[in-house]
Amino acid sequence: MDLQKIKTLLDFVGRSRVSELTVSEAGTTVIVRNLPSPFLPTPPMTPRENAQIAPAVPKEQPDSSHVHAPLSGVVHQANSPGAAPLVAMGDVIEAGQALCIVEAMKVFTTVPAPFGGVVKRIFFDDGQEVSLGDPLVEIG
Repeated sequence: MDLQKIKTLLDFVGRSRVSELTVSEAGTTVIVRNLPSPFLPTPPMTPRENAQIAPAVPKEQPDSSHVHAPLSGVVHQANSPGAAPLVAMGDVIEAGQALCIVEAMKVFTTVPAPFGGVVKRIFFDDGQEVSLGDPLVEIG
């Protein structure tokens, strides 16, 4: 599939109300997801919906948290083949530190730590395919 077709698909999904589009051509599959923007106003809730939402209690930093995949793709533990992993279990990390890299369509996205802590668990193997929202790392 050529780049122009992919750009057309992205443009179409971005302007429509389609939430997901999957297109396969000549052994290549492209999945385009239209996620809701956090900057767009949400529709008003009915009183019944509003009553089911508990008030949020702000916390400085959770005791333990999972970092999730920001997109679907292949996850890598290192910056390049043969390099040392970015993090390992037991490592003390800082907010913003790179945890892993997710590759989708030859685009590499670095996944940063949302806050500092200790790496408690790594949920993936190098080169494993992950889906949007899959847990990648637990930080405590």
